[in-house]
Amino acid sequence: MGRGEAERRGPVSARTLARILPALLICTGVCYDVLTPAAFTAVPFFTAAPLIAAPLASLRTTLLTGLAALLATYAVHARSSVVPDADAVTEIVTVATVAVLAAGINRIVRIGDQRLASAREVAEAAQRAVLPEPAERIGGFEIAARYQAAQEGTLIGGDLYAVQDTPYGVRLVVGDVRGKGTGAVAAVAVLIGAFREAAEQEATLEAVAGRLERALVREGVRRGGIVADEGFATAVLAELPHGDGTLRLVNRGHPPPLLLLGDGEVRPLRAPEAALPLGMGGLGAWPDRAAEYAFPSGATLLLHTDGLSEAWDAHGRFYDPERRLAGRTVTAPGPLVDRIAAEVRRHTGGGLTDDMALLAVRQP
Repeated sequence: MGRGEAERRGPVSARTLARILPALLICTGVCYDVLTPAAFTAVPFFTAAPLIAAPLASLRTTLLTGLAALLATYAVHARSSVVPDADAVTEIVTVATVAVLAAGINRIVRIGDQRLASAREVAEAAQRAVLPEPAERIGGFEIAARYQAAQEGTLIGGDLYAVQDTPYGVRLVVGDVRGKGTGAVAAVAVLIGAFREAAEQEATLEAVAGRLERALVREGVRRGGIVADEGFATAVLAELPHGDGTLRLVNRGHPPPLLLLGDGEVRPLRAPEAALPLGMGGLGAWPDRAAEYAFPSGATLLLHTDGLSEAWDAHGRFYDPERRLAGRTVTAPGPLVDRIAAEVRRHTGGGLTDDMALLAVRQP
C-alpha cells in the first residue's frame, strides 16, 4: 500500500471506529450481564459508551448513545425483575448522569474545535500575508517555494523567503531568524518588508543587504532586541538580471545555495568571503561584495535554510542535499521542492527539528 493510500484510509478507519465503538461497548455490556452471575454489573460498559462518543461524535450521536446505554441498563435489570430494586435504580441514575455529562463534554469539545479552526484560519491568513506563495513564473524565470514548520500545527516560524521582479532583475532572499515564537515572526515581517522596498529602490544587491541590516537593527532597538536573542538573521540574497544568464549572490552567514545544472551536476555556491549575519554589523564593519556566477539555460538555483541541511535521521545522519540531488535532471522547480520536502520527511521519520524553507528558480 502506498503512503498516500494509507493516509487516505487512516482517517476513514478512525471515523469508523468512533462510530462503532460505543455500540460495541453497549453490546458487550449486555452480553456481560447475561453471561455473568447477578452480583456482577455491566454499568462500566454502559457508562463508557457515551463518554467515548462525546469527543468523537456529534451531539445527536452522543445523546442517542446515552439513551441507548440507559435503555440497555434498564433492560438488563428488567430481565430479572419488572420493578427495579435499589441497586437497579442507582445504576440507572448513574448511567443517566454520565450521559448528561457526556453531552456537556461534547459541547465543550465542539466549541474548542471551532476556536481552533478560527485560530488556524487567522494563522493561514497571516502566513499568506507575511510569506505569500510566489507566482510560478516571475520575470521569465520559473519559481517554486515551500515552507515546512518544525512545530506541529504551526504554519510560520523564523524562516523566510521572498521574490521580487525589479528594474535590476529578479531579486530573491532566503533567511533564517535566530529564535522562535512571535519575536521571530515579527523579525521575519520586518525583513521581508524591508527587502521588498529595498529591492525596488537600490541599484545594487549590496545596498539591499545594507538596508536589511539597518532595518533589523532598528527594529531590535525599538523592541528591545526582538525578544532578546532574536536580533540577527542569516540570509542569502540573489539577483538574476533579465536576459544575461548571470547570477549575483550576497551571503550573510547562510548555508550556500546549490546550482543544479542541466547535466545533473550540483555546485554549492559558497561565499568567497565570510560575512556576519544580518543584525550583527556592530561586531565588525566591511562592505558586502556580491559574487557573480553563470546561470545557464536549464539550470536551477536552490536556496534553502539549515532545516534542510541539518535534518537528521534516527541514527544522527544529516540529510545531504548536494549528494542527494547529484545526477538528477530538473525540469521544473515545483516538483523539485516537493520531492525534496518528501525526502526530508522520510529521512527524519516525519518530523523536523527546525523550520525548513525552500526556494527554487529555474532558467528556462
